[in-house]
Amino acid sequence: MRSNFFIALILFSTLCNAQLSLPKVFGDSMVLQRGIVIPVWGKAHPGSLITGVLGAVHATAKTGKDGKWVLHFPKFTAGGPYTLKIMEQGKANTAIELNGILIGDVWVASGQSNMEWEVQQAADARREIENAAFPQIRFLVVEHDKKLTPQSDLQAAKWKVCDTANVKRFSAVAYYFARKLHGDQHVPVGIIQSTWGGTPVEAWTSRDRLLTSPITRARTLSNDTLSFDREDFITDSLNWARIWQIVYNPQNNADKIFPATEYNDADWTPIEMPAVLKDFGIGSYEGMVWLRKRMSLPESFAGKDITINLGHPEMNYSLYFNGQEICKNSWNSSPTHSYTIPARLIKSGENTIAVRIAMMWGGGGLNPPADDLYLTDGPSRISLAGKWLYKKDLETAFPKILNYQYYPTVLFNAMINPLIPYGIKGFIWYQGESNAAAAYNYRTLFPMLIKDWRQRWQQGDCPFLFVQLANFMKTEPLPAESEWAELREAQTLTLSQPNTGMACIIDIGEANDIHPKNKQEVGRRLALVASKLVYKQNVIASGPVYTNFQKTGNRIRISFTNTGSGLSTKDKKEVTGFAIAGKDKKFYWATAIIEGDQVVVYSDKVADPEAVRYAWANNPECNLINSEDLPAVPFRTDTWKGITQK
Repeated sequence: MRSNFFIALILFSTLCNAQLSLPKVFGDSMVLQRGIVIPVWGKAHPGSLITGVLGAVHATAKTGKDGKWVLHFPKFTAGGPYTLKIMEQGKANTAIELNGILIGDVWVASGQSNMEWEVQQAADARREIENAAFPQIRFLVVEHDKKLTPQSDLQAAKWKVCDTANVKRFSAVAYYFARKLHGDQHVPVGIIQSTWGGTPVEAWTSRDRLLTSPITRARTLSNDTLSFDREDFITDSLNWARIWQIVYNPQNNADKIFPATEYNDADWTPIEMPAVLKDFGIGSYEGMVWLRKRMSLPESFAGKDITINLGHPEMNYSLYFNGQEICKNSWNSSPTHSYTIPARLIKSGENTIAVRIAMMWGGGGLNPPADDLYLTDGPSRISLAGKWLYKKDLETAFPKILNYQYYPTVLFNAMINPLIPYGIKGFIWYQGESNAAAAYNYRTLFPMLIKDWRQRWQQGDCPFLFVQLANFMKTEPLPAESEWAELREAQTLTLSQPNTGMACIIDIGEANDIHPKNKQEVGRRLALVASKLVYKQNVIASGPVYTNFQKTGNRIRISFTNTGSGLSTKDKKEVTGFAIAGKDKKFYWATAIIEGDQVVVYSDKVADPEAVRYAWANNPECNLINSEDLPAVPFRTDTWKGITQK
C-alpha cells in the first residue's frame, strides 16, 4: 500500500507539472516584435493540441514527449492592444489569457552596473520621473539569478508599463533609449532588461561558446566542480551587509586608537603617496587600511583654520586630524575632497593626519597627481605627497564573499537563456569595466558573446549596439598607458562584426564616479546609432572615426570619417588629446591643427614621428568633435604591445 501511495503521488506530481504554462518572459502588458514570425512557447501534457489566438489570428502546435510546445504567429505590424489566449484541447478550464499586449520593437538591454543604473539614480531624476507617462513603452526587468546549467524559465520577472510609479527602477540608459526611439519611430517599444552590476562578459556567455577559446576554457571547466547551495546565497547576502557595516563603522574603537597623536606606528609600513592598491604590494586585498602621516606646521599656520585637500581618493574613507574626525566620505558623496581643519586642532610642532580607507574591488587609496595632496592656509601650501605609513588588518576582516555571479556562464544560464527565442529587434549593451584589467582578451571575448547570442536567437545578424566606456579616474599630466584605453580599443575593434554600432561617451564621464549620471545623453547616442544602423535614417550617428594617417616630415596627418560638415572642438579652443611618439615609443603631448576633415599632429620633441594616439587615457582631456557635437572616438595609429597583452 505504501508503494502504491508513492506511485500515485509521483503520478499526481507529474500531472501537475504538465499543466498548461507559459514562461515568465510572457505576460500582461508585454510588447511582441513586429515584422517577424512571433514565437510563443510553453509546456503542457505530452501529445496535446495547443491553440493560440493573438487578436484574431490563430496558431496551433502539438506538444512533444517532453510536454514542450511552440506556436508561431505570422508577422504583425505595430499596434494593439491585443489579447493572447492559449488553450489546451479538452482542458478549457486551464486556458491562459494575457491582456494589454502591444506589437512594436523589443530590445534586450544587458550588461553591468552602468546599464543597470536606475532612472531614479540618474541626473535630473525627479523631473524625469514626474514626466514619465509613456504607456506604449514597457519594461520586463529580469531579477538577479545565477545557475550552473541553462534554465528554461526566469526566477522572477513581470512586464510593467512605463509610468511615474514604475519608471524609477528601470535602467536609465535603456529608458532614454526607448523614449527616443518611441518618439522617432512612433511604435511601441519593449525593453527586456537583464543586468547585474560588476559582472564580466564571461558570466553572460554560454558554456559551449566559452569552451571554444583557450582564454576561457579552463576557467569554464572549473565550474563543473561547483555546486550552488541556497545557504551560500543567503550567506553572501548576510556577509555583504556585514562588510558595509564594517566600512561605515570603525571596528573595535579603531577610530579612537589609530588616529591618535600618541599612537605608536613604528611597525607600520612606509608608502609613497599618492598611491593606490596596486602600489601597496599587498595583492588583491579587500578590507580596511589605515594611513598615517606626521608633519610639523610653520608658525604661520597657528591660530587659524587651514584647508586639507586629499586630491582623488578611491572608495569610502574617513579623515582625521590630530585624532579628531574631519569627514566621512561614502562613495565620493562629496563633490570635492577638500576640508577645513579648525584652528583649535592645530598644534605647534608635530601634527598627525590619518585616513581610514576601504580597499575593495581592486581599488582603494589616493590617486595622483601629487600636486593635489596638500595643506594650505591660503598664502602658503605644504605638500602631503611623499612618505606616509600604512597598516592593514587592524580591524575586523571582511567576510569571504563567494560572488558566484562573476563565474563564467552563470548569468547566461539564468538570465539570458530563458529569454530565447523571444522575438526581438536587437540588443543594447553597456559593459566592460569589469574586464578592463584584461582588456586585450576583450577583443576575443566580446565578439564571442555577440556571436553566441545571435546564433542562439536565430534571427540572423540581429543589431547589436553597445556603449564604449566613458572617461573615468584622474587625469594624467603626461601621456601614459591605460587599461581603460585598451578596453575602449577592443570595443572599437568589435565594430568589425556585422550589424554592430557603438555610442562613444568619452566626453561625459566623471573623474570620481564610475557611474556617470548623464544617462540621458548615453541613451540618446545609442538611439542615434539605432536610427542610422537599424532604422536607416540619414543621420550622423557617431563622432569622427579615425581611418588612416600619412606622415610628412615631422608631421602626421590624420584622416577621419563621420565629420559631418566639419571638425571643430567642443570648447572652441585648441585641439587637445593628441600625443605623438617616435621609434623610442615615448609619447609627448602634441600640437594638433584641424584642416578640413583632417588633423595635422606634431611636436617639437619628436623629429621623426612614428605614431599618434588620441584620447588614450583613463580620463583623457580631449575635445575633438564633428558638426553634430559628437566626440571623436579614441584611437591609436600604432599596434605596439599594450599593458594588458600577455
